[in-house]
Amino acid sequence: MKFLPIFLVALCLALCALPLPAQSPPSPKYEMRGVWVATVVNLDWPVRGASPSSQQQALRTMFDKLQQTGINTIFFQIRSESDAMYASTLEPWSYYLTGQQGLPPSPSWDPLSFAIEEAHKRGMELHAWINPFRVIRSVTSTYPKAINHLSVQHPDWMLTVKTVMLLNPGIPEARQYLVNLLTDVVKRYDIDGLHYDDYFYPYEGITNEDQATYAVYGTGMTLNAWREDNINRFVKELSEAALGIKPWLKYGISPFGIWRSGNPPGITGLSGADATYGNAVRWLQEKWIDYLSPQLYWPFGGNQDFAKLSLWWKTQMNGRHLYPGLALYRADPSMTSAATLYTPSEIPKQIRFMRENGIPGALHFRATNISVSTTQGVPDSLRTNLYRYRAFTPVMDWKDTHAPAPPQQVELLAETGGRRLRWSQPAPQGQQASPRFFGVYRLQANAQPDWSEAVKNSQNLLTLTDKFEYQDQTPSSSTPYWYAVTTLSRNSVESAPVAPDAVTSVKEIARTRFRITQIYPNPFESEVRIRFSLDESSLLTLRIVNMQGQEVARLANSAPFSPGEHEVVWNAPTGNKRQVYVCVLEGGGKTTAKKMIRV
Repeated sequence: MKFLPIFLVALCLALCALPLPAQSPPSPKYEMRGVWVATVVNLDWPVRGASPSSQQQALRTMFDKLQQTGINTIFFQIRSESDAMYASTLEPWSYYLTGQQGLPPSPSWDPLSFAIEEAHKRGMELHAWINPFRVIRSVTSTYPKAINHLSVQHPDWMLTVKTVMLLNPGIPEARQYLVNLLTDVVKRYDIDGLHYDDYFYPYEGITNEDQATYAVYGTGMTLNAWREDNINRFVKELSEAALGIKPWLKYGISPFGIWRSGNPPGITGLSGADATYGNAVRWLQEKWIDYLSPQLYWPFGGNQDFAKLSLWWKTQMNGRHLYPGLALYRADPSMTSAATLYTPSEIPKQIRFMRENGIPGALHFRATNISVSTTQGVPDSLRTNLYRYRAFTPVMDWKDTHAPAPPQQVELLAETGGRRLRWSQPAPQGQQASPRFFGVYRLQANAQPDWSEAVKNSQNLLTLTDKFEYQDQTPSSSTPYWYAVTTLSRNSVESAPVAPDAVTSVKEIARTRFRITQIYPNPFESEVRIRFSLDESSLLTLRIVNMQGQEVARLANSAPFSPGEHEVVWNAPTGNKRQVYVCVLEGGGKTTAKKMIRV
C-alpha cells in the first residue's frame, strides 16, 4: 500500500479549504447550438458514389447523434465548387455526391429535401450553407467538369488567383447569377436559413488579376474600395432578394475571425476585411444580415485570444446576433498538430465564457467531431452537461414576434411503459405566426404545476418535434408526471402552454389511433393538408363530401397505408368558396370524419 508524501497531504488539505468555484451559468432556454456539415471533399458526408440508401442512412445516423448531443441547427453545405447537393436546373450535381460531376444520383433523390425533412423530424433547424464565389478549389488538381459547370458556361466570368478559380465578384452579371441561384433555393426548399462563409476574394492574395475588370467597372473608386464594394453589393442584394421572398428566413455569414489586425488592441494576424474584402462590420452597421459567425478558431490567450475577439465582435453587432464559430476539430488529435491541439476543456470553457457574457450561442466545425470522433470527450461533455437540456434558437426581435396559435386537442394516453401525447394545430388567425415545431414539457410533481412558470425552465423541456404526437418512455413512479405542449414559430416565439385534461385509458387507445389528426389550414383557401394516424396497416378510402352528402373528391380509393402518421394534400377546384366540407376516412371496418371550411 502506498501513502501520499507529507507535502501532498498538506496541499490537499489546503485545496479543500479553498472556496468552491462559482457554478456555471444555467443552461439557457434560447441558444444557438449549430454545427457545420461539410460535404466538400466528403469531409463529414457523404461517402462519394455510395448508394442513395446508404447515404441516407448515414445522414440519419449523423442527425441522431447531433440531436442527442443537444445540437439544434444544422448548417448543411449544398454548394462547394459551383455544384449542387440538391436538384438544380442551374448547376451540376456535385462530384462529392455521385463521383462524377453532373451525374444524377440513381435511384433519384434530393439530398437537401431529405436533410430538411430529417432535421425537422428531430426538432432541428436546417440552414443551407454555400461557398459563394469559389468555382474550382485547385485548377492543378481537380476532376472533369460537367457541361453546365460555370467554368464551362461562362469562362469570361472566371477569375483565377494562383491555383484557385473564382466567379469574378467585379462582374455585375456574375453577382446577379449568384443571387438568382440562391433565391431559387429559397423559393423551392423549406430551409430555415441561408448561410455562407468567406469565399469572396481569396486568402491566397489577389494582386493585379482583376485589372481588366476594374478598368471596366471601377470608375471613381480605388481598387481596394471597388473590391469591397463588390462584396458589399452581393451581401446587400442577396439579403433584399432572399428576405423579400421569406422575411422570416435567417440570413448569416461566417467571416474570418479577425476583422482587421489590431482590432481589438493586442490582436495580430491576417485581416479578413483586407484579404477577402468582406467587411463584416459594414454589414452589421447596415443591418444587411441577421447574424454573424466569425471563425474564432483560437484558444484563450495569445495574439488571437478568444476572449478578446469574442467580446470585441459583441461590441460590433448593432442589435444583430453573434454566434462565434468554434474549432471543435482542434480538440481532435487526428485533425490537428500537437502544437495546435486544444485541451479537452477548451471548448467547454469557451461556451461557458460566452454564456457569462451574453453571447447567444455558437457554431461548431464540424459534424464528424460529434457524430463519429470522440474528440477527447468534448461531445460527451456537451451531451451530459452543457447541452444536456434542449434549447430553442434565439428569437430575432427585428422579425415577426407574434406568438403562434397554441396546440389544440392535446391528449395524454396511458400505454405500457410510458405515455403518448397527441395534439392538433389550428390555422393561424390574424397576425399569429405559422408553426415550425412543438415543444413538449414534462414535470414530476404531486400537483398540477403552474405551466406558465414551468415552461421557463429548460430542464422541463423534453423535446422539440414537427410531429403531432410524442411517445414518452417513463419509469413507474409514485410521483405523477405532468405534461404540456406549446407551439413554436419560425422565429422561436412560443405559444401559451396547453396541458391535457386527463389521461385516456389503455382500453381507449385502439379506437383513438384511427383518426384524422389535423386539417391544416382550417379554414383554408385552396390547398389543404389532411393528416391521419393509423394503428395498423389498412386499405383506406379518403373522401371529401359536401354538406349535402355529395362526394366532391376522392383522395384515396382502397389504397394501402402502413401504421403511423400520413399526410394527403387536396387542391380544391376553383370556385365553390365559402363552403363547408367533411373529410371522411374509412378502412378496416372503421370510419372517422372531420369538418373543414373553405373561405
